[in-house]
Amino acid sequence: MISVNNLVKKFGSQLVLDNITEHVSPGEKVVVIGPSGSGKSTFLRCLNLLEMPTSGEIIFDGQNITDKKTDINVVRQQMGMVFQHFNLFPHLSILDNLTLAPVQLHRMSAAEAKAEALRLLGMVNLSEKADAYPGQLSGGQKQRIAIVRALAMKPKVMLFDEPTSALDPEMVGEVLGVMKGLAKEGMTMVVVTHEMGFAREVATRVLFMDEGKIMEQGTPEQIFGSPQNPRTKEFLSKVL
Repeated sequence: MISVNNLVKKFGSQLVLDNITEHVSPGEKVVVIGPSGSGKSTFLRCLNLLEMPTSGEIIFDGQNITDKKTDINVVRQQMGMVFQHFNLFPHLSILDNLTLAPVQLHRMSAAEAKAEALRLLGMVNLSEKADAYPGQLSGGQKQRIAIVRALAMKPKVMLFDEPTSALDPEMVGEVLGVMKGLAKEGMTMVVVTHEMGFAREVATRVLFMDEGKIMEQGTPEQIFGSPQNPRTKEFLSKVL
């Protein structure tokens, strides 16, 4: 699904991603953990070119998206992205937030988009909020809507950039619940998170990043049960 080859990202003279080569297979749930400033979010944002790599290439679904001839906006329609902050349009109803992109980008008719939006709202137990506005929703509800908005485009992969870090603790569970449901349905997912319980329960593979490198990776059992890298051990001893 995604192949990352020799990915380097610099901000000025600062090396943020240091020659990363990694692959994500269809159906995988790859969870990226590590300390703040380790390059996790930059790595995720490079996958759909929200951050432009300094060098290296990214192949998505057989297409080199780092090729200047690639229309990245077309590619992004297949890559759902959920951010820390919800980025909903405050002046539009929830239903209009969900149907805007599928209709504007000619992926669906207005009727099809509305039917799909209502189906997705039911999936996240927010059917009654279709006519509400973002300002009338809690943080957890807004984030569930942000996930549904990405799903409305029927993407092949979902990218999550610390989707619960801006939420009150009591709202985290409802968002993670939606993500767990997606995982069970077989969605390919790459998730940057500090939620170690989620990583343990949902990940098919955990990547530990530090200093712009993937220091260690493996199954949740390997990473949390018997980490090999001293830096992984040190990090986990502080967060578990």
